[in-house]
Amino acid sequence: MHITLDLVQTLGLAAIMSYIGTLVKSRILFLQKYFIPAPVIGGLIYSLIMLIGYLTGSFSIKLDNTLTPLLLIAFFTATGFEFSVKQLRKFGSIGLKLALIVTVMTVIQNAVMPIFAPLVGLEPLMGLTVGSMSMIGGPGASAAFGPTIEALGVENATLSAIAAATAGLVVGSLIGGPVAKYLINKHNLDTTKTQSIDNIDTSSTTIAKKQMDLTKSVLQILFAMAAGMIIVWILDSITGFAWPEYVGGLFFAVIMRNITEPMGVSFDTTSIGKIGGIALNVFLALTIMDLQIWNLLDLALPIIGLIIMQVILLVLLAIFIFFKVLGSNYDAAVMTSGLMGVNIGSTPNAVANMDAVIEDNNPSPISMLVLPIVVSVVISLVNSITISIFINLLS
Repeated sequence: MHITLDLVQTLGLAAIMSYIGTLVKSRILFLQKYFIPAPVIGGLIYSLIMLIGYLTGSFSIKLDNTLTPLLLIAFFTATGFEFSVKQLRKFGSIGLKLALIVTVMTVIQNAVMPIFAPLVGLEPLMGLTVGSMSMIGGPGASAAFGPTIEALGVENATLSAIAAATAGLVVGSLIGGPVAKYLINKHNLDTTKTQSIDNIDTSSTTIAKKQMDLTKSVLQILFAMAAGMIIVWILDSITGFAWPEYVGGLFFAVIMRNITEPMGVSFDTTSIGKIGGIALNVFLALTIMDLQIWNLLDLALPIIGLIIMQVILLVLLAIFIFFKVLGSNYDAAVMTSGLMGVNIGSTPNAVANMDAVIEDNNPSPISMLVLPIVVSVVISLVNSITISIFINLLS
């Protein structure tokens, strides 16, 4: 039996699976602990059902993913509005160091994984799916950039990236605490000495200067999405690379905010973030539901091998580089645990790692305040640029 769904029916099914994912997550502690997104859970459940249909030859469902590219562009455009140079300046040298570490890691991951890939029987472009798109970018970036790699003739790139990203969400929470504990014990750190945050103004990071209604935020996103197409055309012409359309909206949103904000124009980043979150959730559900999960069998061991290499590399960098760059003190140990979560999982992983370290020791206000904001903002811009460049270089 073969069923073909139209766009409305497909969206309705995606909504149902996302809701099922939410229900399942609320009842399984493991999924909550490792921050597996509800749309990913629902999408994987649907994919497993389709796997049964494939193996038995009894049924299949064809989805209409016409809206998927639009949702992707909307998400990236919304994240672009989060990047504010004015805010980053408020965090001083710690913010700059964190931004630099995350930026360098996106380059290292994308440079090293294609080199390691042939060692486990994968081509370099496939190795890129276990680079920063899955490790730092998570399921969202994996679902976004996977199809770009597939368009270059690499089969199952999206499936590989999402599988790696899902595993990374788990691994990222497992390695941060032990690394921080090792650093605290090895260097006999005084956990009572933490940096003051009295001179940091956090108001603009939590409350928009002027609230805009939801309609205005939607219009800003739509305008930036359209103008972003011009940015993509310019980038294609100047660099000779083929830039994804969704990068244009991201770039224009960054430019739009940072040029107009000093002129008094305000952006309700809370509303914009919610719109972007909705777009991402629906996009993830649609993308993962459309995965042919039976193709993962041949990729499982190579992906695990590359993730193990990532973990070894990250632990070494954390102990010998991150910790020293951040000040070789207790705050540095806490932030290092957070970076372990970010660089192989997600920002929620980072917060959870730091929470675990603080719970067993003492608070580190500067870590909990600065790291989540800085890495989220930097990742939204830098990771997309780095991935696009490496895709073009390897193609």
